[in-house]
Amino acid sequence: MKDAITQAFDESIRVKRAFLGDNIDTLVSAIDAIIACFQRGNKLLLFGNGGSAADAQHIAAEFVNRFLIDRPPLPAIALTTDTSALTSIANDDDYKEVFAKQVRALAKEGDIALAISTSGNSANVLVAIDVCKQLKITTIGLTGGNGGKMAGKVDFLLKVSEGRNSPRIQETHILVGHVICDIVDQKLFPAK
Repeated sequence: MKDAITQAFDESIRVKRAFLGDNIDTLVSAIDAIIACFQRGNKLLLFGNGGSAADAQHIAAEFVNRFLIDRPPLPAIALTTDTSALTSIANDDDYKEVFAKQVRALAKEGDIALAISTSGNSANVLVAIDVCKQLKITTIGLTGGNGGKMAGKVDFLLKVSEGRNSPRIQETHILVGHVICDIVDQKLFPAK
């Protein structure tokens, strides 16, 4: 049992180190874009399915409430939390539209969307990215493997290419979300 536990930790560390080596410049650029978005008075929209939905909610809450420092709330919305909107869109239209319709309703030019899909192939995430493009909303894609269909669609692609399974990819995703929160706070609120 101890060997299996050690192996899981070692693999998680290896995947995170590989992600950093592959994505550091893109991550810096994505964080700069989020900082500029907040400085303009725009908002961050986050969405994904399953564990990625939980990550979207988690990171949105860190911005709206606080991460490590007490500071004014920052405008972030997880499009995964409104069960009435999600279920009515899925029922009346199609599940592929659950995020896209919310983007159409809530987003404006200058906002940023953080789209999370472990495979990069989630249909509802891809449709929402397409709507973001139509509305001139900058997109950040957080994915795994080769990036899937998301790879050619987003402005900033952050992919966990060494992750061979969803748990290791998702563990890296939440670290990326925390790093984004931390650096945004440091840059926007240096005196805190």
